[in-house]
Amino acid sequence: MARTMTGTTTAVTARAVTAAARATAGAGVRVPLALIGAGALAMAAVELLNPGYDLISEALSRYVHGTAGGLLPAALLAVATASAVLTARLPGGAGRVRDRAGRAAVALWAAGILIAGVFPADPPGHHHRPSPSELVHGSAAFLAFAALPAAALLLRRTLAAARPRLRTALNALAAASLLGTAALAVLLADVMDGGPSLGLGGAPTLLGLVERFVLAADFAWVAVALLATATATGTVAATATATATATGAGAAGAATGAGERGRRA
Repeated sequence: MARTMTGTTTAVTARAVTAAARATAGAGVRVPLALIGAGALAMAAVELLNPGYDLISEALSRYVHGTAGGLLPAALLAVATASAVLTARLPGGAGRVRDRAGRAAVALWAAGILIAGVFPADPPGHHHRPSPSELVHGSAAFLAFAALPAAALLLRRTLAAARPRLRTALNALAAASLLGTAALAVLLADVMDGGPSLGLGGAPTLLGLVERFVLAADFAWVAVALLATATATGTVAATATATATATGAGAAGAATGAGERGRRA
Protein backbone atom coordinates (compact mmCIF):
# COMPACT_ATOMS: atom_id res chain seq x y z
CA MET A 1 0.00 0.00 0.00
CA ALA A 2 2.83 2.37 0.86
CA ARG A 3 4.44 1.67 -2.51
CA THR A 4 1.16 2.42 -4.29
CA MET A 5 0.78 5.71 -2.46
CA THR A 6 4.41 6.60 -3.20
CA GLY A 7 3.98 5.83 -6.89
CA THR A 8 0.83 7.92 -7.08
CA THR A 9 2.52 10.82 -5.30
CA THR A 10 5.52 10.55 -7.64
CA ALA A 11 3.33 10.68 -10.74
CA VAL A 12 1.36 13.67 -9.50
CA THR A 13 4.50 15.51 -8.45
CA ALA A 14 6.21 14.83 -11.78
CA ARG A 15 3.21 16.21 -13.69
CA ALA A 16 3.12 19.31 -11.51
CA VAL A 17 6.85 19.90 -11.90
CA THR A 18 6.62 19.45 -15.67
CA ALA A 19 3.76 21.94 -15.93
CA ALA A 20 5.58 24.45 -13.71
CA ALA A 21 8.80 24.17 -15.70
CA ARG A 22 7.00 24.71 -18.98
CA ALA A 23 5.11 27.68 -17.59
CA THR A 24 8.36 29.19 -16.32
CA ALA A 25 10.00 28.73 -19.74
CA GLY A 26 7.04 30.40 -21.42
CA ALA A 27 7.21 33.32 -19.01
CA GLY A 28 10.88 33.75 -19.90
CA VAL A 29 10.04 34.85 -23.46
CA ARG A 30 7.06 37.08 -22.74
CA VAL A 31 9.19 40.17 -22.13
CA PRO A 32 11.32 39.83 -25.29
CA LEU A 33 8.20 39.10 -27.34
CA ALA A 34 6.58 42.22 -25.91
CA LEU A 35 9.71 44.20 -26.84
CA ILE A 36 9.47 42.99 -30.44
CA GLY A 37 5.81 43.93 -30.57
CA ALA A 38 6.55 47.36 -29.09
CA GLY A 39 9.33 47.91 -31.61
CA ALA A 40 7.07 47.01 -34.52
CA LEU A 41 4.32 49.31 -33.24
CA ALA A 42 6.80 52.16 -32.80
CA MET A 43 7.97 51.78 -36.39
CA ALA A 44 4.39 51.71 -37.63
CA ALA A 45 3.66 54.88 -35.64
CA VAL A 46 6.64 56.68 -37.18
CA GLU A 47 5.40 55.62 -40.59
CA LEU A 48 1.92 57.01 -39.96
CA LEU A 49 3.22 60.25 -38.46
CA ASN A 50 5.36 61.03 -41.51
CA PRO A 51 3.13 60.81 -44.57
CA GLY A 52 5.51 63.09 -46.46
CA TYR A 53 8.08 60.30 -46.72
CA ASP A 54 7.75 57.75 -49.51
CA LEU A 55 7.62 54.29 -47.94
CA ILE A 56 8.27 52.63 -51.31
CA SER A 57 11.56 54.33 -52.08
CA GLU A 58 12.81 55.83 -48.79
CA ALA A 59 14.64 53.74 -46.20
CA LEU A 60 12.90 53.65 -42.84
CA SER A 61 16.06 54.80 -41.06
CA ARG A 62 15.65 58.26 -42.65
CA TYR A 63 12.49 58.77 -40.60
CA VAL A 64 14.63 59.52 -37.55
CA HIS A 65 14.69 63.13 -38.81
CA GLY A 66 10.89 63.34 -39.09
CA THR A 67 8.02 63.65 -36.63
CA ALA A 68 8.54 61.49 -33.52
CA GLY A 69 11.77 60.26 -35.07
CA GLY A 70 13.07 59.22 -31.66
CA LEU A 71 10.70 56.24 -31.79
CA LEU A 72 12.84 54.62 -34.46
CA PRO A 73 16.06 54.18 -32.43
CA ALA A 74 13.91 53.18 -29.45
CA ALA A 75 12.33 50.46 -31.60
CA LEU A 76 15.72 49.19 -32.74
CA LEU A 77 17.02 49.10 -29.16
CA ALA A 78 13.94 47.14 -28.06
CA VAL A 79 14.39 44.53 -30.79
CA ALA A 80 18.13 44.37 -30.10
CA THR A 81 17.38 43.58 -26.45
CA ALA A 82 14.92 40.85 -27.43
CA SER A 83 17.50 39.43 -29.84
CA ALA A 84 20.12 39.40 -27.08
CA VAL A 85 17.73 37.35 -24.95
CA LEU A 86 17.30 34.94 -27.86
CA THR A 87 21.09 34.65 -28.16
CA ALA A 88 21.34 33.68 -24.50
CA ARG A 89 18.62 31.03 -24.89
CA LEU A 90 20.10 29.38 -27.97
CA PRO A 91 22.29 26.26 -27.68
CA GLY A 92 26.00 26.97 -27.56
CA GLY A 93 29.08 25.99 -25.64
CA ALA A 94 29.93 22.40 -26.49
CA GLY A 95 27.04 22.06 -28.94
CA ARG A 96 27.22 21.39 -32.65
CA VAL A 97 29.25 23.70 -34.88
CA ARG A 98 26.09 24.65 -36.77
CA ASP A 99 24.33 25.70 -33.58
CA ARG A 100 27.31 27.70 -32.34
CA ALA A 101 27.61 29.47 -35.68
CA GLY A 102 23.87 30.22 -35.67
CA ARG A 103 24.06 31.64 -32.18
CA ALA A 104 27.00 33.85 -33.21
CA ALA A 105 25.00 35.09 -36.19
CA VAL A 106 22.08 36.06 -33.94
CA ALA A 107 24.54 37.92 -31.71
CA LEU A 108 25.85 39.80 -34.76
CA TRP A 109 22.30 40.70 -35.74
CA ALA A 110 21.60 42.02 -32.24
CA ALA A 111 24.82 44.03 -32.15
CA GLY A 112 24.17 45.41 -35.64
CA ILE A 113 20.71 46.77 -34.95
CA LEU A 114 21.88 48.09 -31.57
CA ILE A 115 24.64 50.11 -33.23
CA ALA A 116 22.27 51.19 -36.02
CA GLY A 117 19.93 52.52 -33.37
CA VAL A 118 22.65 54.46 -31.58
CA PHE A 119 24.07 56.04 -34.74
CA PRO A 120 21.29 57.69 -36.79
CA ALA A 121 21.16 57.76 -40.58
CA ASP A 122 21.44 60.98 -42.57
CA PRO A 123 18.37 62.85 -43.85
CA PRO A 124 17.01 61.90 -47.28
CA GLY A 125 19.10 62.88 -50.29
CA HIS A 126 22.54 62.31 -48.72
CA HIS A 127 23.33 58.94 -50.32
CA HIS A 128 26.48 60.21 -52.03
CA ARG A 129 27.70 62.47 -49.18
CA PRO A 130 27.41 60.29 -46.06
CA SER A 131 28.36 61.60 -42.63
CA PRO A 132 30.42 59.48 -40.17
CA SER A 133 27.20 58.59 -38.33
CA GLU A 134 25.63 57.45 -41.61
CA LEU A 135 28.64 55.29 -42.41
CA VAL A 136 28.49 53.57 -39.02
CA HIS A 137 24.71 53.18 -39.25
CA GLY A 138 24.83 51.76 -42.75
CA SER A 139 27.66 49.34 -41.98
CA ALA A 140 25.95 48.07 -38.82
CA ALA A 141 22.61 47.70 -40.59
CA PHE A 142 24.22 45.79 -43.45
CA LEU A 143 25.92 43.47 -40.95
CA ALA A 144 22.60 42.85 -39.20
CA PHE A 145 20.69 42.23 -42.43
CA ALA A 146 23.35 39.73 -43.56
CA ALA A 147 23.59 37.92 -40.21
CA LEU A 148 19.90 37.24 -39.61
CA PRO A 149 19.17 35.03 -42.67
CA ALA A 150 22.43 33.17 -41.98
CA ALA A 151 21.23 32.49 -38.43
CA ALA A 152 17.80 31.42 -39.66
CA LEU A 153 19.34 28.86 -42.01
CA LEU A 154 21.89 27.56 -39.51
CA LEU A 155 19.36 27.13 -36.68
CA ARG A 156 16.47 25.90 -38.81
CA ARG A 157 16.77 22.22 -37.90
CA THR A 158 17.53 22.75 -34.22
CA LEU A 159 14.59 25.09 -33.65
CA ALA A 160 12.22 22.95 -35.72
CA ALA A 161 13.22 19.89 -33.70
CA ALA A 162 12.46 21.77 -30.49
CA ARG A 163 8.96 22.60 -31.74
CA PRO A 164 7.90 20.76 -34.91
CA ARG A 165 4.69 22.79 -35.23
CA LEU A 166 6.81 25.87 -35.96
CA ARG A 167 8.81 24.17 -38.72
CA THR A 168 6.75 25.67 -41.56
CA ALA A 169 6.90 29.19 -40.10
CA LEU A 170 10.66 28.94 -39.48
CA ASN A 171 11.32 27.72 -43.03
CA ALA A 172 9.08 30.35 -44.61
CA LEU A 173 10.60 33.21 -42.62
CA ALA A 174 14.15 32.00 -43.32
CA ALA A 175 13.41 31.96 -47.07
CA ALA A 176 11.73 35.38 -46.92
CA SER A 177 14.67 36.88 -45.03
CA LEU A 178 17.24 35.40 -47.40
CA LEU A 179 15.48 36.42 -50.61
CA GLY A 180 14.53 39.84 -49.25
CA THR A 181 18.07 40.55 -48.09
CA ALA A 182 19.47 39.57 -51.51
CA ALA A 183 17.03 41.94 -53.23
CA LEU A 184 17.85 44.68 -50.72
CA ALA A 185 21.57 44.31 -51.44
CA VAL A 186 20.94 44.72 -55.18
CA LEU A 187 18.83 47.83 -54.63
CA LEU A 188 21.38 49.35 -52.24
CA ALA A 189 24.16 48.78 -54.77
CA ASP A 190 22.01 50.42 -57.44
CA VAL A 191 21.32 53.49 -55.29
CA MET A 192 24.94 53.92 -54.23
CA ASP A 193 26.36 53.38 -57.72
CA GLY A 194 24.88 56.34 -59.56
CA GLY A 195 21.24 55.18 -59.32
CA PRO A 196 18.54 54.67 -58.54
CA SER A 197 17.48 52.94 -61.73
CA LEU A 198 15.64 49.83 -60.50
CA GLY A 199 12.29 51.46 -59.79
CA LEU A 200 8.72 50.70 -60.70
CA GLY A 201 6.18 53.16 -62.06
CA GLY A 202 6.63 56.53 -60.36
CA ALA A 203 8.98 55.15 -57.69
CA PRO A 204 12.68 55.61 -58.55
CA THR A 205 13.61 52.61 -56.40
CA LEU A 206 11.89 49.91 -54.33
CA LEU A 207 14.51 50.17 -51.60
CA GLY A 208 12.12 51.33 -48.87
CA LEU A 209 9.48 48.71 -49.63
CA VAL A 210 11.97 45.85 -49.72
CA GLU A 211 13.66 47.06 -46.53
CA ARG A 212 10.34 47.01 -44.69
CA PHE A 213 9.64 43.52 -45.99
CA VAL A 214 13.02 42.32 -44.70
CA LEU A 215 12.52 43.97 -41.31
CA ALA A 216 9.09 42.35 -40.95
CA ALA A 217 10.48 38.91 -41.84
CA ASP A 218 13.47 39.30 -39.51
CA PHE A 219 11.40 40.54 -36.56
CA ALA A 220 8.93 37.70 -37.07
CA TRP A 221 11.73 35.13 -37.19
CA VAL A 222 13.17 36.35 -33.90
CA ALA A 223 9.72 36.07 -32.31
CA VAL A 224 9.13 32.53 -33.62
CA ALA A 225 12.64 31.47 -32.60
CA LEU A 226 11.96 32.72 -29.08
CA LEU A 227 8.83 30.58 -28.95
CA ALA A 228 10.83 27.57 -30.10
CA THR A 229 13.51 28.09 -27.47
CA ALA A 230 10.84 28.45 -24.80
CA THR A 231 9.51 25.03 -25.71
CA ALA A 232 12.98 23.50 -25.78
CA THR A 233 13.97 25.02 -22.44
CA GLY A 234 10.72 23.97 -20.84
CA THR A 235 11.02 20.40 -22.09
CA VAL A 236 14.60 19.99 -20.89
CA ALA A 237 13.90 21.55 -17.49
CA ALA A 238 10.73 19.55 -17.04
CA THR A 239 12.41 16.27 -17.95
CA ALA A 240 15.39 16.85 -15.68
CA THR A 241 13.32 17.98 -12.71
CA ALA A 242 10.72 15.26 -13.13
CA THR A 243 13.46 12.64 -13.35
CA ALA A 244 15.09 13.91 -10.17
CA THR A 245 11.75 13.95 -8.41
CA ALA A 246 10.94 10.43 -9.53
CA THR A 247 14.38 9.21 -8.46
CA GLY A 248 14.00 10.76 -5.02
CA ALA A 249 10.50 9.39 -4.61
CA GLY A 250 11.67 5.96 -5.76
CA ALA A 251 14.41 5.99 -3.16
CA ALA A 252 11.91 6.99 -0.50
CA GLY A 253 9.62 4.18 -1.60
CA ALA A 254 12.42 1.69 -1.43
CA ALA A 255 13.32 2.84 2.07
CA THR A 256 9.68 2.56 3.14
CA GLY A 257 9.47 -0.94 1.74
CA ALA A 258 12.64 -1.97 3.56
CA GLY A 259 11.27 -0.59 6.80
CA GLU A 260 8.04 -2.55 6.45
CA ARG A 261 9.94 -5.77 5.79
CA GLY A 262 12.10 -5.09 8.85
CA ARG A 263 9.03 -4.67 11.07
CA ARG A 264 7.48 -7.85 9.74
CA ALA A 265 10.66 -9.75 10.42
